[in-house]
Amino acid sequence: MEKLKVGVLGGTGMVGQRFIQILDNHPWFEVTEIAASPRSAGKTYAESMEGRWKLDGEVPAGVRDIVIKDIYDIQSVTEGVDMVFSAVNMSKDEIKKIEEDYARTETPVVSNNSAHRWTPDVPMIVPELNPEHAEVIPFQKKRLGTERGFICVKPNCSIQSYTPALAAWKEFEPYEVIATTYQAISGAGKNFQDWPEMIGNIIPFISGEEEKSEKEPLRIFGHIENGEIVPATSPLITSQCIRVPVLYGHTAAAFVKFRKDPTKEELIEKLRAFSGVPQELKLPSAPEHFIQYLEEDNRPQVALDVNYEGGMGVSIGRLRKDSVYDWKFVGLSHNTLRGAAGGAVECAELLAATGYITKK
Repeated sequence: MEKLKVGVLGGTGMVGQRFIQILDNHPWFEVTEIAASPRSAGKTYAESMEGRWKLDGEVPAGVRDIVIKDIYDIQSVTEGVDMVFSAVNMSKDEIKKIEEDYARTETPVVSNNSAHRWTPDVPMIVPELNPEHAEVIPFQKKRLGTERGFICVKPNCSIQSYTPALAAWKEFEPYEVIATTYQAISGAGKNFQDWPEMIGNIIPFISGEEEKSEKEPLRIFGHIENGEIVPATSPLITSQCIRVPVLYGHTAAAFVKFRKDPTKEELIEKLRAFSGVPQELKLPSAPEHFIQYLEEDNRPQVALDVNYEGGMGVSIGRLRKDSVYDWKFVGLSHNTLRGAAGGAVECAELLAATGYITKK
């Protein structure tokens, strides 16, 4: 198939850089535009990234000479692309407006940002868990007055380490969950050079994160009614979110109560067998095995397991009976791959495969 031409909004930040890296030599997508703040506009991407590239490896050769455009020059950014990925760093209200402005140019927007996660007709998708939420897009297009432009978002990075397990166990009816997440510093867009005070340190607060961790899984488990996503009411989730001195990888310690009484063997079997539409469609970014269960007592570990399935899989371990709740486990996911840019790229692949994103 002919590649879709894509733009990256906010391409100079850490998540934007990850988009650029993932999309290098992607079989379906080709980056042809990069937009950022006015101060970066007019420079080549290589010039702008001098001393600012935070990821392993070099700036991909295919984008080095792309001249960055002003993110507010919407017409110029969108005229030559079929869709855009959004990783802009602005206030929530500014993000809401600029993403809608881009969508109204008949350009689909797949966003890593949180601004539209609670807009009722904007789908928030983990492709393995709730691909059917894309069916709300026609209602959103009607509101925006567009034929092909719309916004789709991916959820918060921290919930990816425990929500897939809850989805795999849906038939056992989990109804109460405690989830404490231990989150990598790259989730704040930083590395240890930027944030030396995190070395050997833990910070027991991440602004806004606990509410996202408690509420966003319910929106994923929700349903469409009257052209809007209606969140589920169960399971009830309470969480604490802690920043830890790790570069990549969000770990969760979770406790679950079930209405039914599954055995450990049944729970593990459901994890290992779980797959979804991305696996059926063989999407380029989809892990062959979405969830792995690790038997060793000391797994999952960031150092050993964060890059499972190229960082797009989820690792679960330490499943055991609990003295207060029914079961407890530890989960791990890669926060900038599965949890951020990689998850958004997989969303875009899903939307392209199902006809929501096409050539202009």
